Amino acid sequence: MTPPEDAAVTPLPVATPVDQASTFGHDADSGPVDPEATAFSPATAAHNAFPPIGDYAFLSDTETNCLIARNGAVEWMCVPRPDSPSVFGAILDRTAGHFRLAPYGVNVPVDRRYLPGSLIIETTWQTETGWIVVRDALVMGPWHDNERRSTTHRRTPTDWDAEHILLRTVRCVSGTVELSMSCEPAFDYHRGNTVWEYSGPAYGDAIATGVDTTRPGPTLKLTTDLRLGLEGREARARTRLVEGDDRFVALSWSRQPAPQNFEEAAQKMWATSECWRQWINVGRFPDHPWRTHLQRSALTLKGLTYSPTGALLAAATTSLPETPGGERNWDYRYAWVRDSTFALWGLYTLGLDREADDFFSFIADVSGVTNSQHHPLQVMYGVGGERTLEEEELHHLSGYDGARPVRIGNGAYNQAQHDIWGTMLDSVYLNTKSNEAVPETLWPVLKAQVEEAVKNWRKPDRGIWEVRGEPQHFTSSKVMCWVALDRGSRLAALHGEKSYAKTWAGIADEIREDILEHGVNDRGVFTQRYGDDALDASLLLVPLLRFLPSDDHRVRNTVLAIADELTDHGLVLRYRVEETDDGLSGEEGTFTICSFWLVSALVEIGELPRAKNLCERLLSYSSPLKLYAEEIDASTGQHLGNFPQAFTHLALINAVMHVIRAEEAASHGTFQPAHH
Repeated sequence: MTPPEDAAVTPLPVATPVDQASTFGHDADSGPVDPEATAFSPATAAHNAFPPIGDYAFLSDTETNCLIARNGAVEWMCVPRPDSPSVFGAILDRTAGHFRLAPYGVNVPVDRRYLPGSLIIETTWQTETGWIVVRDALVMGPWHDNERRSTTHRRTPTDWDAEHILLRTVRCVSGTVELSMSCEPAFDYHRGNTVWEYSGPAYGDAIATGVDTTRPGPTLKLTTDLRLGLEGREARARTRLVEGDDRFVALSWSRQPAPQNFEEAAQKMWATSECWRQWINVGRFPDHPWRTHLQRSALTLKGLTYSPTGALLAAATTSLPETPGGERNWDYRYAWVRDSTFALWGLYTLGLDREADDFFSFIADVSGVTNSQHHPLQVMYGVGGERTLEEEELHHLSGYDGARPVRIGNGAYNQAQHDIWGTMLDSVYLNTKSNEAVPETLWPVLKAQVEEAVKNWRKPDRGIWEVRGEPQHFTSSKVMCWVALDRGSRLAALHGEKSYAKTWAGIADEIREDILEHGVNDRGVFTQRYGDDALDASLLLVPLLRFLPSDDHRVRNTVLAIADELTDHGLVLRYRVEETDDGLSGEEGTFTICSFWLVSALVEIGELPRAKNLCERLLSYSSPLKLYAEEIDASTGQHLGNFPQAFTHLALINAVMHVIRAEEAASHGTFQPAHH
């Protein structure tokens, strides 16, 4: 995986994908999408049992998240943590568990939207006889661990906390509607069996437990004003609603009380929306038509945080394929240091920098500084700070649309990737220069990361894209080592460590000279690795990280070479797979983060019209709910890879703000880059 999101300007017309519902996808502009390519793509065929990746809605309470398909079925949910075994996993196998609430016999709603400023989904359904509105949320409420301390929270408590309840409310707004509910958990990635039993005197309460699982699992409690029937591993309900009727269903997995009636359910839904509104109100969003994209990306990044520790997930899912039907399927439910720190770029740009404090505390925990130990910084961690993330394959699952293997864990956790020190130090520098003070508890961690960069910058590594081929001298890794020394020097000066500041600045100059000698080819273009002419989209970070000024000819040559030579239908590839030993077979889609980086880089070199055109096109590819996976199939507009992807959303924030600020500068004065 990898890194680093309004003057009233009306966007120009853009080429919109034919099937916008079936768009985008870790580890330059063109014309309209070919309608035939979309119409006959197997992944978008109407008979496909798997919804397009871009069709899913994302919910979060910052401790658990889930994905809901357009047909009203929760098809991905892991409890109690986002990297726990799934209890609903239909997104990876149609038999692996779901929780559907919808009108009987209807699969396509009239409309779906997020309630503005929130992570609450509202779905409007029409049948032949009436209309209903369903709202779904993972409930947030007032902080509740007041009598005894939480066993999971390590960060400073806030006013709000997850209640560990998936709440679904229904209101009939017209006519009559036959409502149907089906809750069919499949514990432990469908490796166990499910047993339901009633837990109350009537039909409104039931409990599901997993048996024959590989590890102890959660107990799920279903509370509703519907009448439940228990049929094997499934809890069902059905009723006829008439205009004015309302119902609720709550699925809970902790001691927090579930609502007992619709009024209590409605109150919890309101409290959840208020929590999200209060959070988003702290941000600074320009008065611009793209404001909604910025807010949705910010809310998505917040939803991918794990509040008990401050960790930030790369994505909510595992094994959604980067290549349809292929093997490039990875588990992204972990905290990559790189992705997390770049995500903080985006939130910092919008004035939402409180999450940075919690993440840096998480880094202090995993580095051992909080208990007088020292652990070298890893590429990634479990959301609880776990350092070992053994990878295994789940052969019993079919995979999304047949893409196998399905993987859990991630074998890249112990790779050597030399960019992580620079990404973290850059993020710390951004968040400390405003108050000109380095937190005392963080300084030993920062010093250790600079020293790691000094010790390792001359060595080969696996690079920003975590290639599983042989280690190489990747140019972008060397640039990030320069960032570690440059930002380390600046932080040392802020901390009063003048000797370190001088020494580290000198080593930064040495690294820069080495890169300019070995990482630039005869065309004056930065290359993927030393001694090779292959291009790599990660070199778009050269101007964004201030390695060279934007008017340097090598920066301009590199940005334009990538825009013209490393694109597919105008969208940016990470690299050419035939030129890079990444240890895998098959093609991959264009990486959306790279396309957004190109937008920012084009702005930096003064190509604002081209940057704006590409940005408008990328925004047109967003899912119907303004979400992005990791990749886009450039010929069909399909979303590919894990979803939603933090990396993509942070790059969107950066790119959009670059364009907006450049437009403002054209009429008001000096351009201020989005993250500096």
